[in-house]
Amino acid sequence: MEMKKIACIGAGSMAEAIISGLVTQQVINPADIFVTNKTNDERFTYLTEQYGITTTRSLPDLLAGANIVVLAVKPKDILATMQSIKEYIREDMLFISVVAGVHTSSLEGIAAKPVAIIRAMPNTSAAVGKSATAISANTHTTESQLMTAITLFETVGSVARVEETQLDAVTGLSGSGPAYIYYLVEALEKSAESIGLDAVTAKQLILQTLTGAAEMLQKSPKTPAVLRKEVTSPGGTTEAGLKALQAHQVQEAFISCVQEATAQSKRMGNQISKELAKYVVPH
Repeated sequence: MEMKKIACIGAGSMAEAIISGLVTQQVINPADIFVTNKTNDERFTYLTEQYGITTTRSLPDLLAGANIVVLAVKPKDILATMQSIKEYIREDMLFISVVAGVHTSSLEGIAAKPVAIIRAMPNTSAAVGKSATAISANTHTTESQLMTAITLFETVGSVARVEETQLDAVTGLSGSGPAYIYYLVEALEKSAESIGLDAVTAKQLILQTLTGAAEMLQKSPKTPAVLRKEVTSPGGTTEAGLKALQAHQVQEAFISCVQEATAQSKRMGNQISKELAKYVVPH
């Protein structure tokens, strides 16, 4: 499926990351990316100057000829958004939603047409082209449309295809995942201060350690457990440190963290689905 014209509803950080990826990798002519938001004119000016895209608040101009519609609004705004564009929706459009917690069935029901919808869960690392994005498609999505969505999200990182029922788990793991890593780095920075390292040196050492470990995990065929054991000499410093982590049940804490984030994603999604259900039109 060719990317003829992309209509992006919402102009926040995730929308910008996608726009940046598409423009940087020359996937589509920037002028064929049309963007709208509710009221922020400064954002319009910035996006136009930075990426050369087209901004408009005219829904007919936004959606005329668009074969891809990116929904990048807050969950609380999705109903009003879908209702405002309903009369312009065509069955040949591909909808790509990055709206957390909103099921494809809800979007399809509000649209009241059998449109192709792909739901995606990127993470904030999309801003630097390193997102871990998972996508799922509804039954009206063709293989060609799916490939187009994968191409779109590959401009901001890696893409995995999952069942929609798995997206809550994806949200708990990789969607919220960057925050867990930042939390870990905060702890390492505090530990560096406590053992007498200056902040600048500590940050350099921590970040290189993180990127090096990630590179090892990507390039080595060995499991994380094997790599860990290879660094851990009996009676050595690493073993002493790991024993302290085990005593504080850090691994169990991370498991609980991901499980609770996943459960919260389910709760939020179910709540949004209930709120939207009354507006769903059978077709």
